[in-house]
Amino acid sequence: MILLTYLKDEYDIVVVGAGHAGSEAAIAAANMGLKTLIITMNLDGIAALSCNPNIGGTGKGHLVRELDALGGYMALNIDKVYLQSRMLNTSKGPAVHSLRVQADKIRYHEEMKKKLESTENLTLRQMEATDIVIEDGAVKGVVVRDGRTIKAKAVVIATGTYLGGKVFIGDLNYNSGPDGRFPSMLLSEGLKKHGITLRRLKTGTPARVNRESLDFSEMEVQHGDEVVTPFSFMNDEEDIRREQADCYLTHTNEKMHEYIRENMNRSALYGGLIEGTGPRYCPSIEDKVKRFPDRSDHQVFIEPESASTKEMYVQGISTSMPEDVQENMYKMVKGMENCEIMRPGYAIEYDAIFATDLKSTLESKTIKNLFFAGQINGSSGYEEAAGQGIVAGINAANNVLGREPFVIRRDEGYIGVLIDDLVTKISYEPYRMMTARAEYRLSLRQDNADLRLTKKGYDVGLATEERLERTLKKEALLNAAENEMKSIVLTPKDDVNEKISSFTTPIKTATTLLDLLKRPEVRIDVLLEKFPIETELNRELRLLLETEVKYSGYIKKTDERIKKHHKEENRILGNDFDYDAVSGLKKEALKKLKQIKPETIAQASRISGVSPSDINVILIHMEIEKRKKEKGSE
Repeated sequence: MILLTYLKDEYDIVVVGAGHAGSEAAIAAANMGLKTLIITMNLDGIAALSCNPNIGGTGKGHLVRELDALGGYMALNIDKVYLQSRMLNTSKGPAVHSLRVQADKIRYHEEMKKKLESTENLTLRQMEATDIVIEDGAVKGVVVRDGRTIKAKAVVIATGTYLGGKVFIGDLNYNSGPDGRFPSMLLSEGLKKHGITLRRLKTGTPARVNRESLDFSEMEVQHGDEVVTPFSFMNDEEDIRREQADCYLTHTNEKMHEYIRENMNRSALYGGLIEGTGPRYCPSIEDKVKRFPDRSDHQVFIEPESASTKEMYVQGISTSMPEDVQENMYKMVKGMENCEIMRPGYAIEYDAIFATDLKSTLESKTIKNLFFAGQINGSSGYEEAAGQGIVAGINAANNVLGREPFVIRRDEGYIGVLIDDLVTKISYEPYRMMTARAEYRLSLRQDNADLRLTKKGYDVGLATEERLERTLKKEALLNAAENEMKSIVLTPKDDVNEKISSFTTPIKTATTLLDLLKRPEVRIDVLLEKFPIETELNRELRLLLETEVKYSGYIKKTDERIKKHHKEENRILGNDFDYDAVSGLKKEALKKLKQIKPETIAQASRISGVSPSDINVILIHMEIEKRKKEKGSE
């Protein structure tokens, strides 16, 4: 006899999936005091780095630091287990500086599993969800494979690439999750049954090769940074300093490209076997050869997977070619002539929803207390998943506690940009975060994520008292240093100009130390060496102060744009807004607005196909309706 309920007690929140989204959602909900259950099909697949063994990168590094500022765990975890750390784009402006680290993928999983096991209010179980329970338009629980029900007040679905997972290696294809793990093949039908529309997306990964079969002398060595920047704001450089592993750079060549062209019909992608759309900004080698026929070579990075394995990740040659083709084409790369494949590359196709069916809280617009996070929302990447996970976990908890929704605006963080793009823009390919997607990126830098978001994380109960105090101290030191440098006035005397002439042109009028720092060529370390201040600043704070001072004019203009933007964000539309009653809307705009149902005027303005004139028509309609109501109440 099958019992109606499972595991005795009712849970406040059930999280389905223990990848990067599910882990952050569960930790957040549990840390907010909610009785939380996280279920996964395989305890050995928790927070798996199945695609690539790294965290961060351009735009993605911003997400990790924001997640950390809110009180999430990804940054703390990667600081424990990184193999190599590099700050990218240092030759460019500070808005696009992005931290990227190589992870020990085995230890990353182990440490995240330990975190889930040790988090108070959190239960971890290996089981498969097959359906959700809906009553009166709200989720009430999760059905597991043996037919029993786990009751819950809110549910977060974070299935990653496991939902309906299907692996392709040439003409060989079979149902599977990443890394040969079991896929979730039953939950899709359960979701469809409740009116949730699914679509097919795909991603892929390259082969893993034996380290000892490679000739690194034929490749360019890629060292880590001498001075390491922690991902977590709770760590200092000396806390995480360690000997770093090397990565290596080589290239494809025309001989390899020609071989791929000759065998293109054997690719699962170009052989017509794959339905789903893959990520535009992370193409397979078949895609690269097809789309860029004039390119004679492409970069290939050889990266370690873990300190405890000989497997090396071949970044840049993701493929769905058959194994025999993979064997031959990899050996055409310089330094890989004798390479031994340990795991073949593959493409994986999976089910995802249209995130336009979600609110900015990541709650379903049609089913109360049902949340979605991660790749099921049409995003790609561990970092994008984790950022969604913490927001979904917070809002699931808030719903249960009867609190106001938690939303990160576009001007507050990259997480806000990510979620806003997902819920307002219909994308037919996996979404990848890039700095170019953020219109306020000069203000949304990775170095100030804690100053922007720690208080927000503290207010919801995630960021600790210690984290808040650390942030407030940092803010106070920056303000003190800025005020001190503003108060120090340098006069054009011979001894002063003699000091100045070593790093910039002499001054002709009285100039503050702060104004001198605004000069593009003046570096803060050099300036403070010549003209010391009493406020003690470490390396991180010095660089942050220098950025804020040098770009103060641009930041001020950005702040003015943000204030204007807030007026539009405060103009609420809501799910029940009657667009059919608005005269003058273009057909495309009407269709998109009714489909997506934006929450605010600002969201509506960001929908593709909705023009400024359409927005004006809506605003006029809203004003007329407002006046009618005011007149009627007189």
